Amino acid sequence: MTPESQLREQICLLAKSMFDRGLTGGSTGNISARTPDGGLLVSPTGTSFGRLDPGRLSRFDVNGVLIGGDNPTKEMPLHSAFYDTRATAGAVVHLHSCHSVALSMMPDVNEDDFLPRLTPYAVMKLGRVKLLPFFLPGDPAMGDAVRGLAGKRSAVMLANHGPVVAGKDIESACNAIEELEDTARLAMMTRGMSPRGLSSTDVERLVTTFDVEWDA
Repeated sequence: MTPESQLREQICLLAKSMFDRGLTGGSTGNISARTPDGGLLVSPTGTSFGRLDPGRLSRFDVNGVLIGGDNPTKEMPLHSAFYDTRATAGAVVHLHSCHSVALSMMPDVNEDDFLPRLTPYAVMKLGRVKLLPFFLPGDPAMGDAVRGLAGKRSAVMLANHGPVVAGKDIESACNAIEELEDTARLAMMTRGMSPRGLSSTDVERLVTTFDVEWDA
């Protein structure tokens, strides 16, 4: 099996795992990853994470030209914005996960620091998450908003829509977006209970110890 064939299988396997666990449903969500030759594999438009076909993934060459597979997700501007602004991005995942969407609707969330600092792994895997405003699905303005961050965030939350995370590879991107949803779930479960989160000192130690990309 070639490296690209392995990547195709991995994309579909991880997407199905997230679908089976209810992290995105129906035909929602999209996923992409860099190929060994610098191109992209992308989930096609209108497809379900539970039923992706490795052979039908949209295939782009290194110049961004579609050269194979089905037509890509309408959220391509969002994916492209991360690849163009973050040299370390090897994969991008976008879900419609319920708890993170619910948290994005709360009136008191911090737009510059969306996730409360409840666990070390959210800090380690995501850094600070930016809450972006609501955009119509497929609106290229979403990509413009990501570009406006100049590559300083690996994760954003689209208000009333869902999280988007870039990682060094497909596995790390999926792990990070799951951590985002888990933290949002904790935040909603403990909302109004004044939970004890991490202290500023705790966060500083995590950032230093694990070399976390931390946009202050």
